[in-house]
Parts: sequence; structure tokens; C-alpha cells
Amino acid sequence: MQYKIMDAHVHIYPDKIADKAVDAISKYYGITMQGSGTISDLLEKGTKAGISRYLVHSTATKPEQVKPINDFISLLISQYDCFTGFGTLHPDMENIEEEIDRMISMGIKGIKMHPEFQEFYLDEDRMIPLYKAVEGRLPLLVHMGDKNKNSSSPARLAKIIDQFPKLQVIAAHLGGYSMWDESLEFLAGKNLYMDTSSSLMILDSTTAEKIIRTHGIDKIVFGSDYPMWSFEEEIDRFLKLKLTETERKMIFWDNINNLLSSV
Repeated sequence: MQYKIMDAHVHIYPDKIADKAVDAISKYYGITMQGSGTISDLLEKGTKAGISRYLVHSTATKPEQVKPINDFISLLISQYDCFTGFGTLHPDMENIEEEIDRMISMGIKGIKMHPEFQEFYLDEDRMIPLYKAVEGRLPLLVHMGDKNKNSSSPARLAKIIDQFPKLQVIAAHLGGYSMWDESLEFLAGKNLYMDTSSSLMILDSTTAEKIIRTHGIDKIVFGSDYPMWSFEEEIDRFLKLKLTETERKMIFWDNINNLLSSV
């Protein structure tokens, strides 16, 4: 059966730095990347897999990278109708509110943050001004979980969700890569979305289905984490879960479309 698919977790880089960025991620996680991170590679492989829209993003590891990255994302969404863009912020940057205003004016629909790469803890005090500035304005896609650190742990995010009830959050990797038991304990059922990226290739289907159903079908979105994994393989893993056709359609398209339509 054919599905309308939006991939809600796609990394993209300018061609001139894509090799360097992808190599750095490969070394950090100790994996072989399945894509080059370039626009042409993404579109070729995604189209072949049957994906029609992509939520593209990149993360600033330094404050001075924020504006160039957001300009790049803005350019992409102006050139490609199939792209929806999430920009980035950095906890140590100045004039956060001004940059949020600028992102909105450029058509950017959300913000991507990565606690490990950006070197912050989700619940630390210096993040509070950022959450206050973002709350009620743009959704926040947050990398969740790490084998060696707990800066992006589900327990930390749970504190922020309770403190900022109007903050729209997409918790990547079913709420916590390598921390799925903690995701079930602290995040499942809370007022946030989760994406399926970088989870289904590790989790057994029973655990994945438990997280999805406990959290709520209407708050799960499909993501591949390109260029880390293959679009086709991630779709195949998802389709092997015991879900109904209606539930698959919700996760592939309806849920993320509803979220982005409200921005």
C-alpha cells in the first residue's frame, strides 16, 4: 500500500562542508553513514524510497554559526517546495528573541537543538531564557539520549515540559536513544511529540510498539535521521511494527502535518 510520507528528522549540509560534517558524526557515534548529507543525495534516495516531504535541519555548535545556518535553511525552503525547515539557536548566543523573529520572517517553522553537540544540559539554568523565548512561538526538536552522557536524558526533559507547558517539543529517537526505559517512565503520555528516528534499528518491535502506544499514536512522527540511516530501511522497519493502516498514515504524515500547520 502506498503512503504519503513526511520524514520529520533529516540533517542537511551545504555541499562544501557535507563531507566534513558527516565524517564527524560518523566518528562520534562509531557508525558507517548511509548518505552524504547533500541536497542531491537526500532527494535522490528519499524520492526512491517514496518520501514526498522532508523536515530539514542543522545544528550550531557555536553561537556564531546560528545565523549562517538559519540563512542556509531559509535558502533551502525557498528553493525546494518539498522542504520544511527548522533553524537553530545556541544557549550562549545574544539576542535570542531577535533571531527567533528573523527565523519566523524567513518562513522557518521550528528549532533544532542537540545537547551533546552544543554542550548543554536540558534542564540547566542557562537554558531557561531560551525556553521562555521559544515557548508559544516555534516547535523545538531536541536530540534525546546518549550512551555516554545524560545531558539529554528523558528525566531532564520531563522537568522542562512541566515548567513550560506551552512549549511544543518533538523528542527525537522515541524520547531517548539508548534510554528508552527512561523515556517510558518520564516522557510517555506527556504533552510532547516523539519521532521514530535512530530507534527502530536497535529496539525490538515489542518495546517500540509499547512506547508508541503508551505515548499515544497521535503524538508520534516518522523520522529517518538521514544521513545516518537508509530511508528505505527505516520505512521497512516502521512498517513491520504492528500498527493499523490508519495509525501508519497518522505517523507518516498526519501528525507532523498537523503540528506544522499550527505554526
